[in-house]
Amino acid sequence: MRSDRRDLRGPFDVIGDIHGCLGELETLLGALGYTVRRDEQGRAVDALPPAGRTAVFVGDYVDRGPDSPGVLRLVMGMAAAGHALALPGNHENKLVKALRGHKVSATHGLDRTLEQLASESEEFRRAVADFCDGLVAHLVLDDGRLVVAHAGLKEEYHNRASGRVRSFALYGETTGETDEFGLPVRYPWAEDYRGDAMVLYGHTPVPDVRWLNNTACLDTGCVFGGALTAMRYPEREVVSVPADREWYPPAKPLHMPEPDPQALDIEDILRVGGVDTALRGRITIRPENAAGALEVMSRWAVAPQWLHYLPPTMAPCATSSRPGLLEHPAEAFAEYRKAGVSEVICEEKHMGSRAIVMVCRDASTAAARFGVADGLSGMVHTRTGRRMFDEEQTERLVTLVAEAVGAAGLWEELGTDWMLLDAELLPWSAKSEGLLRSQYAAVGAAARADLAARRSVLEASATRGLDVGDLLERVNSRADDVARYTDAYRRYVWPTDGLDGVRVAPFQVLATEGTGHSDRDHGWHLAIADRLVAAAPTLFTTTRRVVVDTGSPESEAAGIAWWDELTGAGGEGMVVKPLANGAQGGARRVQPGIKVRGREYLRLIYGPHYTEKENLERLRSRNLGHKQSMALREYALGMEAVDRLVKADPLWRIHQAVFAVLALESEAVDPRL
Repeated sequence: MRSDRRDLRGPFDVIGDIHGCLGELETLLGALGYTVRRDEQGRAVDALPPAGRTAVFVGDYVDRGPDSPGVLRLVMGMAAAGHALALPGNHENKLVKALRGHKVSATHGLDRTLEQLASESEEFRRAVADFCDGLVAHLVLDDGRLVVAHAGLKEEYHNRASGRVRSFALYGETTGETDEFGLPVRYPWAEDYRGDAMVLYGHTPVPDVRWLNNTACLDTGCVFGGALTAMRYPEREVVSVPADREWYPPAKPLHMPEPDPQALDIEDILRVGGVDTALRGRITIRPENAAGALEVMSRWAVAPQWLHYLPPTMAPCATSSRPGLLEHPAEAFAEYRKAGVSEVICEEKHMGSRAIVMVCRDASTAAARFGVADGLSGMVHTRTGRRMFDEEQTERLVTLVAEAVGAAGLWEELGTDWMLLDAELLPWSAKSEGLLRSQYAAVGAAARADLAARRSVLEASATRGLDVGDLLERVNSRADDVARYTDAYRRYVWPTDGLDGVRVAPFQVLATEGTGHSDRDHGWHLAIADRLVAAAPTLFTTTRRVVVDTGSPESEAAGIAWWDELTGAGGEGMVVKPLANGAQGGARRVQPGIKVRGREYLRLIYGPHYTEKENLERLRSRNLGHKQSMALREYALGMEAVDRLVKADPLWRIHQAVFAVLALESEAVDPRL
């Protein structure tokens, strides 16, 4: 197949629509390090690339601009010399028909091209027609990692050959509507793109290059007075040169005034009624819940421009029937096995505070991308959108995170200037010391005092010959429960001074510029986290994990033993997730994660004495249905918010999904689950 050039590995310089702008093309090639070669008449006929590099032209060499023949001569010469790959644009398609004698309307600048070609030789015109007619509509390069097509290409069309594929590559798709300028409305195929291959294209002029779902348009409207742009691959480096002038008036202004994407309207939240999600369709939000979420956000949340995601709740595993245990890994493994999930990853559950970390390279990036005006280069907020630290500590923390991201080489590798992380902030006491003192420590202190007094009375009674053995045994047993309860929360407390002593345990890269990462398996996410730990070991901490095959009893036994070891050493427990991330069962009801908490940790949830037989039997009847439903809906909303963020949707659309997560938290559900 002619489109299949996976054997060509690059590096490449992919150049956008030229439209007869020869002077700008020569300038751009010079900026890219190419040396233009000329014939005896001084005409550009080739360009020698830097060692190892190859130019790739996305098409639309002709029409509207001052020297379409000159552009064709240079592109054809570079292609013939093996210095460039060339694709056709829709303008070349029409030019070929005109040169072959077909009746076409000489519009959109074709009249200029035909007039310019009239002064060229018949031999040159035939060569142009043969060259343009012989170009393949799209190219698949670098072992499938890069696809180039004039108007872009949907994933299912990569390396396919048909009239439909060629038409899409040359013209794209339209919705059948026209805009206020009378131009066809393009179907936004890039919004739906989820392929692994990078797609570079042109066709529709844009003011500047922006990444969207691993795609980028390189037509920056040179002929309309914009710029001529190239993308260095695999570096993802954009190189542009400004147009010498406006060569042709655009039908639609290149720099359209856009409504402020950060503008917010309370009605967008209060009257939403529901949010359409890619994962679970429309999720209904009750008006009273939306109002409650809005009040919480308005009073306590970080600046709206920093609020792009809230994490979902998570359901525990089905109740265990094992003696003395309420939760056990076998139930989680069984649930995923029943759903057809063959591999799961068990991740250490850190007992800390959930933290959403938005980190930018610097404050100027934050201001440009997110419209923030607080001078910060990032934000750290809680699961309900509240600020974790004051401004000074926040900036210090995100600066340290940014330095670690840079040291790990992730800015360049992921092609981004910002990163959204899901993490745990440790220790628990760093942000919950008040809760620890007022609730857990107070309960422990009161129980110890009460039981000590009871023991004293009972021991005195026993010395007087009263039969209080059973009562004394019960008090001693309860005192042991309280001691275990106290030990449980003390494990999650250690001294901190500001940020000194604080640790961050990232476990998922939610998003980077133009790309959400929920389609990557959890192994990839944790490998990124490990690189951050290696770059800044005093700031980041590792999330230990083990992969389990749900079809192997031996593998499950190893996973259970690992959980026993974790919880036996005082750990909270683990979270079990489909390794593939975002796995879907036949009914699309696979939980994104199931928590399996340890026996001792659950004393903090259900009370010191929950392990007493009568209490444990009562708790076994707990109903998980509503909690599981909430977890699925909130996960879908969170992923929808991330999708809207990477598509650079207006902030109000992102907030519809974010606020909906908090609104669902208003639903009545057992908070201990």
